[in-house]
Amino acid sequence: MFTYYSRLAIKSMRRNPFLTSLMIGAIALGIGVSMTTLTLYYVMSSNPLPFKSDQVYALQLDSWGPDDPYYDDGSPPPQMTYRDSQAMMQSDIPKYQATMMHRGFVMKKDLESRTKHASARATYGDFFPMFDVPFQYGSGWDRAADDAAERVVVLSSGINNEYFGGEDSVGETIILDGETYRIVGVLDDWRPSPKFYDLNNGSFSDLEDVFIPFQVPISLEYGAHGNTNCWKPEEILTYNDFLQSECVWLQHWVQLDTEDQAAEFLSFMNGYTAEQQALGRFARADNNRLQDVMSWLEFREVVSDDNKLLLMLSFMFLLICLLNTVGLMLAKFINRAPLVGVRRALGASRLDVIRQHSIEVLVIGVLGGVAGLGLAFLGLKAVKSWYREYEYLAQLDPTMVATAIVLAIVAALIAGLYPTWRISRTQPAVHLKAQ
Repeated sequence: MFTYYSRLAIKSMRRNPFLTSLMIGAIALGIGVSMTTLTLYYVMSSNPLPFKSDQVYALQLDSWGPDDPYYDDGSPPPQMTYRDSQAMMQSDIPKYQATMMHRGFVMKKDLESRTKHASARATYGDFFPMFDVPFQYGSGWDRAADDAAERVVVLSSGINNEYFGGEDSVGETIILDGETYRIVGVLDDWRPSPKFYDLNNGSFSDLEDVFIPFQVPISLEYGAHGNTNCWKPEEILTYNDFLQSECVWLQHWVQLDTEDQAAEFLSFMNGYTAEQQALGRFARADNNRLQDVMSWLEFREVVSDDNKLLLMLSFMFLLICLLNTVGLMLAKFINRAPLVGVRRALGASRLDVIRQHSIEVLVIGVLGGVAGLGLAFLGLKAVKSWYREYEYLAQLDPTMVATAIVLAIVAALIAGLYPTWRISRTQPAVHLKAQ
């Protein structure tokens, strides 16, 4: 029966192609707009560390001044000072932990090659296992390399492809700011979205080109390329003055596998705060926080209220498209009333009529969904051309493709409820008398 009703639906659609095109177009337009915004929202709000996001935490130590909080709601700063981060690194409670910063370098493959600007992540070796970073070749460095500030480097897959043709480059060298670094690892394709571990330089910015031990730029007396915030004026004449200042400029993450570990580490943080209060620091007592990955993204408002409003408006637009589709379907089905009356007179039940027209609505929904996917693809392509940071976000994955088709079918079936019910109430006698 399904095949029979499908043939009837196609014949009916062919008899009035203009009206059919309007219905498919209305659904496609609504699906295209709503799926464009839904795809962006889906990627922005997705879990970038799905298997252990509740075990990895961003640290917030409230070393800010006593007069005004960093945030209006009293929340502590999103970054920390150098001396506080180094104090946290002394704890053996976390399974993994890492202080980090973003930094730029002038990079080249060898002395004869052309230079290019490279973005670098200065961090500890624990960065890689803590964030489940996949490797194509080699691995990260060990704690000894951290302590000795060894000139070792992990390359992104993009840089490895550019410099070494995608081959295993472990053991080779590159030059950063005139110094030679030995390659110990090459990342596999890895692009966490959002880029949760450092939201200061763009929530969806490109992955760093290279990763180096944290103490390397410290030994070179480099600062970070990112936000540096200070709550009071200080006389900073040397690099060491900067390191000992109250300026916050570093990110710090830890992995705590159990709730007991998290509670123990928070106690360690509060104990450190108490010690520092005795030295005249940390005026805001017991305002330290551990934020797991998803809480951190929410706290930093990676998905802004504007994105949520845009998503809501797009689905309101889809609703308007559906209301127009209802009117078009009603007009199409009512014009077919005489034929339905004859079918009813020949023995077709109301359920048969509902089945027939529901199949037609289903076909219209599928075609509208496919056309809507095309419009969504064009919409996302436009977003990528307008906003470069969304280049890797604005693409339909299989989940979004399936969502678009299901949404189109459901929308079409909802739009077809009233027209289908109306045509199923057709009285055969009325139309037989009129023939």
